[in-house]
Amino acid sequence: MSDLAPGSWLRRYFPSPEAAVRLVCFPHAGGSASFYRPVASAHSTHADVVVLQYPGRQDRHRHPFIETIDDYADAITSVLASEPELPTAFFGHSMGATLAFEVAHRLELGAGRPPRALIVSGRRAPGTVREERVHESDDEGLLAELRRLNGTGAALDDEEIVRMSLPAIRNDYKAIETYPPRPNRSVSCPVWALVGDDDPKTTVDEALRWKHHTSALFGMRTFPGGHFYLTEHASAVNAEIRKRLDELEQPASSR
Repeated sequence: MSDLAPGSWLRRYFPSPEAAVRLVCFPHAGGSASFYRPVASAHSTHADVVVLQYPGRQDRHRHPFIETIDDYADAITSVLASEPELPTAFFGHSMGATLAFEVAHRLELGAGRPPRALIVSGRRAPGTVREERVHESDDEGLLAELRRLNGTGAALDDEEIVRMSLPAIRNDYKAIETYPPRPNRSVSCPVWALVGDDDPKTTVDEALRWKHHTSALFGMRTFPGGHFYLTEHASAVNAEIRKRLDELEQPASSR
């Protein structure tokens, strides 16, 4: 099992100790905590923004990889269960959306305090099946997939960064591509799905199926763009996140 010390996993780029709500951000496959630094900046005046740093990348490059979504979710659940109580929303993009869902489910089972809202981005619902084996590709095949998704930008032109990042990317692709479909698993908090209308990894219909994985409210918003639409529409995505955080501060009777 990976190091479960909160200091290894959690990044608070702009600490807000007086905040009344918390936002926990889950990166995509191969992604790192720094991807969410702009999100943390946008919400730091009103929320305790906590960003996960998965092992095997950046300042955790010496930490062993976690190879399955379930092992990832078990570790993150243990880490978040020790956080001080605050009304919390989870935001996850791509693989991070599935992880956020699995952690929310575990916390609901009694492992800790579950989130009050789950925002899932760029990821099909847990019961939706696609046969994907990108992790079995050679390095050139993996790089071709990254270029197709246009998720890493100029970093693909830096040979050293690419060489350092490929093992983590391949590991996470294997974890999410071997995640077993769970059509009957759900959470009791509201689920809000965000998706790009030209995302090769998630169709609008596949994102809409998240409605079957909550017993509470469901909503969806579609944006122009592909898998990383959220970098092109950062202001609009942050506005959606802010709505959910504002709702957390309202009395339960008015929500």
